Amino acid sequence: MNVIFVQLLNNMINNEDHFKILRKIQKKPESSQRELAKELGFSLGKLNYCLKALQEKGLIKIKSFKKNPKKINYLYILTPQGIAEKTKLTINFMKRKMQEYDELKKEIE
Repeated sequence: MNVIFVQLLNNMINNEDHFKILRKIQKKPESSQRELAKELGFSLGKLNYCLKALQEKGLIKIKSFKKNPKKINYLYILTPQGIAEKTKLTINFMKRKMQEYDELKKEIE
């Protein structure tokens, strides 16, 4: 495969992963990394890597708070830029699914 195709494929995968994470965070910002990873089917390492990337892009804020004295928990908050990016990713996701539907429909006919 050529390098440009591989980069585009990796970018699509990252966008889909980021979209899934942004959706989960918006629905339940108090989720632990372990809960998010389990619900998304990600390893903790992959989730942590993605969360850091989203934070570096300015799409989420990570705030720590103490739920109990022995354990630090985090609250994940979508920034306005994160909400805009989630909307953009949602539109792109829906366009891809509609295109897949149209292609399948043509195959059936």
